Amino acid sequence: MTRLSLLTLLFFMFSTGIATATNKDKPAYQLFNAKGKQVRYSKMLEELQKADVVLFGEQHNDPIAHWLQLEVAKDLHKEHQQNFAIGAEMFEADVQLVLNEYLSGQVAENNFEQESRPWNNYKTDYRPVVRFAKEASIPFIATNVPRRYAAMVAAGSLKALENVSEDAKRYIAPLPVQVDMDLPGYKNMLAMFGGSTHGNTKSENIVQAQALKDATMGHFILRQANSGKKMLHLNGAYHSDNFEGIGWYLKQGNPQVKTLTITTVLQEDLDKLTEENKQKADFILVVPASMTRTY
Repeated sequence: MTRLSLLTLLFFMFSTGIATATNKDKPAYQLFNAKGKQVRYSKMLEELQKADVVLFGEQHNDPIAHWLQLEVAKDLHKEHQQNFAIGAEMFEADVQLVLNEYLSGQVAENNFEQESRPWNNYKTDYRPVVRFAKEASIPFIATNVPRRYAAMVAAGSLKALENVSEDAKRYIAPLPVQVDMDLPGYKNMLAMFGGSTHGNTKSENIVQAQALKDATMGHFILRQANSGKKMLHLNGAYHSDNFEGIGWYLKQGNPQVKTLTITTVLQEDLDKLTEENKQKADFILVVPASMTRTY
């Protein structure tokens, strides 16, 4: 065999080996920046460490997002130590007392879980990060509005909150809550619920209830940020996608707060970010569409 033939054969074998190995790879996730460029976790973390607030938008039943939330929490805590807090949509503001009692070791875990109205997937998806906060003595903030007040707004608009007690107001963003119904996310919700234009009262009430959640989460996040804490916040992606929702209220409350966002999306192909998923957040976590769901 000539030297040229041997080199050609070796090149073919090497190339085929690479292709075969690549085809066998089964990555569980891929990270991209807003422009669609692949980024390493270490690079993303480097940027997240510079933020005052990180909004980690999840698909609620996605195991990869929940695992990565825990990893981000651990790594941001290493960086910020006592200057770090975690917040979550999954706990409503009126359970902060029992949450604090559990974190401080005053009440048992089973009592906490009975009384804090945890989501059905709490044990698999959120308990690990709460336990980590307890072990590391990290403040964990219940940021969501109690669902009874969101239900009041969904039924009777934000005007329904005008007569709530002073005690109730402790768990709600300062009233009156301003809502920009022209934000694309709220306009899309309006269309989704059958009211593509202003004037559909029922649909507008549902959007106002969503805005109440965003505003309340923003309010409790800003309490931490304004006190000097760096905060990781866990929420459904729709609450922070496209830099709207919670992020919009953070800007209204304090334009100086540096906020970075992560969103979670599903794709068949992890090699390239689809156009529709670009610019959804500062970082996009892409998970295989075939990934196992937690419920």
